[in-house]
Amino acid sequence: MSFLTVRDLTASYGVSQALFGVDLTVAKGEVTALLGRNGMGKSTTVKSICQMIRSKGTITLDGLNLQNLPSYKVSREGVGLVPEGRRCFSDLTVRENLIATARPGEWDLNEVTKLFPRLDERKGQRAGSLSGGEQQMLAIGRALMTNPRLLILDEATEGLAPIIRQEIWAAIRQLKQETSVAILLIDKSLKELSAISERAIILERGRTVWSGKMTSLTHEITEKYIGI
Repeated sequence: MSFLTVRDLTASYGVSQALFGVDLTVAKGEVTALLGRNGMGKSTTVKSICQMIRSKGTITLDGLNLQNLPSYKVSREGVGLVPEGRRCFSDLTVRENLIATARPGEWDLNEVTKLFPRLDERKGQRAGSLSGGEQQMLAIGRALMTNPRLLILDEATEGLAPIIRQEIWAAIRQLKQETSVAILLIDKSLKELSAISERAIILERGRTVWSGKMTSLTHEITEKYIGI
C-alpha cells in the first residue's frame, strides 16, 4: 500500500512551468528511486512534496492531504528532507545542528551518532568547518532527528569522495533494513540505486515517463531517459 502518493502534479516558477504531470508512489519501509537527467523536475517534485513551492495536483501522506499546508507542518507530519547542497547551519556546532530539529521518537543524538560515529567525534565542532562528506552525514542526521516517516534524500552522495559515498550508502541500507521509514531517493549512481531500491520513477521534462520495479529497468530505458 502506498504511503506517499503524488498524482498529476504540476508546478511553476513564476510564468515558467516546471512540472506537467508527475505521478509517483512510495511504500512504507521501501526505497523508491526518482530518476532523470538534470533539469527534468526531480528537485521541483521534492520541493512540491515538502510544500516549499506551490503546486497543483494530489499529494497525500498516509491519507493526509499535504497540499496547501505550510512546509513546517509537512515536516511535523513526518516528512524529513535531506536537501541538495546539505544546507547545514554553518555557525552552529554539530550537536546544535542536530538538536535544533529534534522531535520525540527513536532517533535521538545517541542513535544518530551510532549511525554516523564521525558526528560524535565532531559534536563540538562548527558545521562550517566540516568536510563535505561530514556535512552530508550531518544533513542526514538532522533529518533523522525529526523522526520522519518519509525520508527524502536529494543527491545525498553527489560530489563526495568514494569512501564517504560508501559510508552514506551503508547508512541508507541500514535505515532500510532496521526501520519502517519510507525513502524517496534521488541519485545518479544506478549501480547503488539498483542494489537498494524496490521501485523507480523516471521524469522527463517534468512528466513521469516510466515507473515500475527496479528489476524491470532495462538498459534501453536508462539509455533513453537517463543516459547522456
